[in-house]
Amino acid sequence: MSAPLHFWATLREDLEAARHRDPAARTLLEVALGYPGVHAVWAYRLAHLMWHEPGLRLPARLVSQTARALTGVEIHPGARLGRRLFIDHGMGVVIGETAEVGDDVVLFHGSTLGGKSMRRGKRHPTLGDGVVVGAGAKVLGPVWIGDGAQIGANAVVIQDVPAGAIAVGVPAVVRRRAPETPFDVEVDDPAIYI
Repeated sequence: MSAPLHFWATLREDLEAARHRDPAARTLLEVALGYPGVHAVWAYRLAHLMWHEPGLRLPARLVSQTARALTGVEIHPGARLGRRLFIDHGMGVVIGETAEVGDDVVLFHGSTLGGKSMRRGKRHPTLGDGVVVGAGAKVLGPVWIGDGAQIGANAVVIQDVPAGAIAVGVPAVVRRRAPETPFDVEVDDPAIYI
């Protein structure tokens, strides 16, 4: 697939991911026109392409800052975001320059993938595939959040979280689920720890 076609296919995937993950979404048109989290991801994808072209880093930052002003979501163009990222509600989400986000991740409003130091180099989190970060959660520093992990609302995560685990509290405490245990929304939904 050519680069322009791949770019448009990726934007379509983002749109469909939001429609699929948000039970309030009724149509793709509604999502395309009214979801600031989707708009922020789309602006990021453009800024990220620009970020890797010589001489376009300043324009890339200006695109990201314009998106921040319009959506309330700040994503550094140097971050690496996977496919089908869904930012629900969006307002207040921050994703730092060296953050890496896997595929099929959900970030709720007010969540931060931030740093703990002002040094150069890897200073932001890495999230595996299928991670859910609850509203207001802060994941700080170059920590690893494993595939399928869940970060509870308002948790402050400053250490690695294994795949499939749930992290809640300040500082976050990790609760491991047995791999064969099916997800139970009444027990495993991080929102119950608000």
